[in-house]
Amino acid sequence: MKLKIRKHGLPISWILLLSISSFFLGTLFSNQGWISSPSNLIHRGRPEDALNIISNDCATNRKLGKDSAIMREVHITHEVIQSLDKSMSTLQRELATSRDTYDHFEAVDSLAKSSSDNNLPKVFMVIGINTAFSSRRRRDSIRQTWMPQGERLAQLEERKSIVIRFMIGRSMTPNSILDRAIDSEDAQHKDFLRLDHVEGYHELSAKTKIFFSTAVAIWDAEFYLKVDDDIHVNLGVLAETLARHRSKRMIYMGCMKSGPVLSHKSVKYYEPEYWKFGELGNKYFRHATGQIYAISKDLATYIAKNRNILHKYANEDVSLGAWFIGLEVEHVDERSMCCSTPPDCEWKAQGGSACIASFDWSCSGICKSVERIFEVHARCSEAESAVWEAHI
Repeated sequence: MKLKIRKHGLPISWILLLSISSFFLGTLFSNQGWISSPSNLIHRGRPEDALNIISNDCATNRKLGKDSAIMREVHITHEVIQSLDKSMSTLQRELATSRDTYDHFEAVDSLAKSSSDNNLPKVFMVIGINTAFSSRRRRDSIRQTWMPQGERLAQLEERKSIVIRFMIGRSMTPNSILDRAIDSEDAQHKDFLRLDHVEGYHELSAKTKIFFSTAVAIWDAEFYLKVDDDIHVNLGVLAETLARHRSKRMIYMGCMKSGPVLSHKSVKYYEPEYWKFGELGNKYFRHATGQIYAISKDLATYIAKNRNILHKYANEDVSLGAWFIGLEVEHVDERSMCCSTPPDCEWKAQGGSACIASFDWSCSGICKSVERIFEVHARCSEAESAVWEAHI
């Protein structure tokens, strides 16, 4: 029988063919959809495969989490190592500092023991009065005011352990008339300390080093002082002031100042090495004024041991202050070491607080000291018995 065709329609055979094709296409796309979701595999009859995939996904997530935890631990460990490195560096620096300090004091103690072994005289303080060949009248004025003479000078050394000497070097010409004059004066007064040094105004820094080095080699003192020959000193007040610091090993005492660094050659205290102190107009580091200062035994020993490598600046007081920079030194700013001449020192003496030293700042000493030191002594001195009664 022939199939009939509807008017304006498709044959039945074509309709069946299209239906079958649509079924297979739908099945194909449906299978791809099932595969794209592992959890749907159970609908394909293989649930164990779906479980394996899900298990693998969980393992991957756990591995990623474990890797992150490991990285965090590595980071923390790195920070701990850095912290330990810093701590080790700090400990190494402190150890080096302690070792250097120990070595220094060992050297000092060794030198002190050597001094003891050599039977050096043990004294409380050694005062070196800086003087020059031309300063005979200044020396005589000091002998007649605040410095004992003859037997009294020897008694001061024996009873109070206070040594006082005029310190002076030698002339450029050996055994010159200048040297012979000092030899004659010393034979009369027995109050000089001769230094292995050629005298000269611009050699004060070198003279200071040689004085401390020489004094340390002769006397085992607790304190060493440098004093100018144009100032007035009260020995009793000085002794009691120093005695209050005798338990300290590294003392640098004086009137501390910080003056300008002078860069012009025409001025008195010109500093040729001004450029080392920074910009023009800068000030020096804090140091004791040069008219009088005291240092403890350890510092004098330090100068003696290192005298060949300590740099000398044009000004002696600046040089001394520079030598102690970087050391564990206690700077004692003792203002009674720089009183002015009357009426300043007179008022203080009348008030029961006699000054250690008096001078005129404008002259860096007592102006016209040969004449005026007698007036200063009369108006500003302590009681005559003060040094003999001083508690040291």
